[in-house]
Order: sequence, then structure tokens, then C-alpha cells
Amino acid sequence: MIRSIYIRVVLTFLVSVIAGTVISFFVSTWIFEEKLNENAQINLRNFGQDVLQIYKALPEREADLYVSGMKQLSSYHIRIYEASGEFKSYGKLNGHKSATVTSEQLKKVLDGGVVQATSNRIATGFIGIPLKTEMETKAMFLETLSPPSTSFVIKWGLIFASCSLIAGSLLILVASIYLVRPIKKLTQATKRIAAGDFNVKLNIKQTTEIGTLARSFEEMMHDLKQLEQMRREFVTNVSHEVQSPLTSISGYASALKQVNLSEQERNRYLDIIISEAKRMSKMSDSLLKLSLLESQSQQLRLSSLSLDEQIRRVIVALQPQWSGRNIHFELDLENVKITADHDQLNQVWTNILGNSIKFSKDGGMIKVGIEEDIKTVIVRISDTGIGIPLEDQKRIFERFFKADRSHSRKYDGSGMGLAIVKQIVSLHQGEIRVESEPGQGTTFIITLPFHPPTDT
Repeated sequence: MIRSIYIRVVLTFLVSVIAGTVISFFVSTWIFEEKLNENAQINLRNFGQDVLQIYKALPEREADLYVSGMKQLSSYHIRIYEASGEFKSYGKLNGHKSATVTSEQLKKVLDGGVVQATSNRIATGFIGIPLKTEMETKAMFLETLSPPSTSFVIKWGLIFASCSLIAGSLLILVASIYLVRPIKKLTQATKRIAAGDFNVKLNIKQTTEIGTLARSFEEMMHDLKQLEQMRREFVTNVSHEVQSPLTSISGYASALKQVNLSEQERNRYLDIIISEAKRMSKMSDSLLKLSLLESQSQQLRLSSLSLDEQIRRVIVALQPQWSGRNIHFELDLENVKITADHDQLNQVWTNILGNSIKFSKDGGMIKVGIEEDIKTVIVRISDTGIGIPLEDQKRIFERFFKADRSHSRKYDGSGMGLAIVKQIVSLHQGEIRVESEPGQGTTFIITLPFHPPTDT
């Protein structure tokens, strides 16, 4: 199977032209070959009859002189054989190789028969007929020297070229329809996508570059559809996340204008304004950080670090979030050293552990374990929280996606934490996946290489 469209086009063109030429050749040969040979033989026989009439009308010596001066000898060659095998020839061969006369042919003509044969060339041949003279019967062999007239050859060539052009063009036209049809489908699909319609079915089953392009196009269309949905969700989420603190800030700032406010109320309003401002600042920082990670403009600053010690420090730093809710940790941390970006990896454990704490019930348990492989280290973080529905597990690492939208007011967050985690792990050439059941908790499994490859 030829998979290159370039080769397919070239071969299609060559096959079409060659096939058209061959077809035209056989058609034109079939039309003209028989006619050409027939005309040549007729002319040859007519000339032979004319020569016979000359020998009948004139004495042999005069007839020989007359025949030797005929202008037709420029196109024909005459040999007159006697019974002994000796012959006289009339006309110049001009480089033409005369046909061989066998003893059987000579005997047949001397006995009154006629010999007629065609040579390998079209429209040429020779004929042997008996020539009766006053003294004896001789054998006269006549042979065509020249091809058909130039005008006839030109006419034949023009017809051949016309047939070749028409046949080749028809074959190219049929082949081009097959090649161009999927391209037209792609063009129409592009226009529909540009108009915002992502429900396009191409149904292109080819295995060439066109088929590969069609499948890539369908994947792109699916991604664009998801991206459009994510964009709409992002606008909705950001509008909600921004509008809520702005409303609080605006409301409490207006309340501060009241003259009869107590100092306690004034401080409480200011604390709320500061808290909401910090919330907006955090969301802005998350957006900026995610943008930098996705553009890969932020380079990793690799260094050797103790992974178990880093996770312990993050858990201690998050103590205000879990100690008051009586959440316990079960740690199984081996002493492992890896090469990674300390600050970025710290963000990973902060985001994942923060989510585990946020979605765990009071008095719950969070398990953190480290396992070593030959080339990688595996970190498992499990909680006993609300869990993640199966349909949401495929999207929790997408930008701006909030898995548990029904609890969005209860559980603060912009839905960008896991997207940031995913980008950081990917930059370290690692993998992250999730295992979860609603109401049974969630487990995040992070696989990192001991030494991620660096760009050269």
C-alpha cells in the first residue's frame, strides 16, 4: 500500500499517460494497420499488373528498356528470375535490404502460382507473379521500398496524438476525482468549524496522508470542542470567583463610610476586605503560574533534595488546616533523594495535600507513602474524603475545571490547583493519575524519575 500522496499523484499521472498512450496506440494501429497493408498490397499488385501489360504489349528487349526507365522504381524494386535462378533487377535499393526469395517461392511462381507476403514493417511487402514472355515463363518479384506518403503519416500521427490526449485526460479526470474528494470534504469541514459548528463527520477511510490528515483533523475538532467548552466554563468560573470577592470588598468598603461604626466592626470589615483581596491575588497568581508552566517559559532549577523530608515539611506547614479538624496522617516515607526543582515540587505536594485536607471529613485519615523503582520513585497520597465521580476523573487535570461543582461554595478554589500540578509533573518528565470512588476517598499516584532529562 502506497501511503505517500506525492508518490500516488506521480504514479497516477504516469500510469494515466502511459495507459492512455498504449490504448491510443493499439486503437490507432488497429484502425490503420490493416488499411495501410491492404493499400500497400493493392498498389504493389497494380504496379505488377502494369509491368505484365508492358511485357505483353512489347517485345522482351523493348519491355526491359521501358521498365528500367519507369519513375515508379523510386518506390518499388523489381527482380525478374529465369528458371536457372539468374535474375535481372530494376530500380535502386538505396540502402534498403531486399527480401529473400526462396527456391520454393521461385518454383511456385515459375509454375504459374502467386507468392504474396508482408515484411516486419507496416505497409511494406513483396509479391511474386509469373511473367510469360515469347520464349519462356519467368518469375517477377516486386518489393515496396518507400513507406506511405508523408501526409498520410502526419494524419495518422495526429489521430494517434488526439486519441492519446483524450484517453489520458479521461483517466486523469477519473483519478483526480478520487484524490480531490477528501480534500473538498476537509475544506467544507474547515468552513463549518470556523462558523462554530464542531459536529462534523468526515468519513474518510484512506490510509494515505489524506487519511492521516483527516484523523488528525477530527482529533483537532474534538480538542477545539473541548477547549470551547472549557473556555465557557472558565469565563463562568472566573466571573463567579471575581464577582464574589469584589461584591464583598465593595459592600464592606461602603459600610466603612458609616460614622457610627464601632472599632470592632471597622476592624472586622477591614479583615474581610483584606481576606477577599488576598483571595483575588491568589487566583491571579495561580492564573499567571499556570500560564507560565503551559508556555514552558519557566525553566526548572534542578537540585538534589530529600523527597521524604520535603513532604514532611509541607505537612507541617499545612498543620493549621488539619489539626483543628482532627485529621490524622499515616506516613510510610522511605529516605529517597531525587533531582528536581524544589519550589515547583513543593507546590505539587502543597496542592495535592491541601485538596486531600479540604475534601476529607473531620477525623479522617490521609496516607502518604513513597516507593522506589529502578528508575522512578512513586508517591501515593490517599484520603478518605468525598471522592471524585468517574466522569470527572478524566477532566480534573484540565484548566479551570472544578470536579465537585455542587460543593463549589462550600469548598473554596478556582479549579486550577491540579492543572498546575499536572504541568509541574510533566515538566519533570513524570506522570500523575488518580483513583477514586465517590464517598470512598481519592488516591493520587505521582511517578517521578530520579534524574529528569535536561534540555540541551
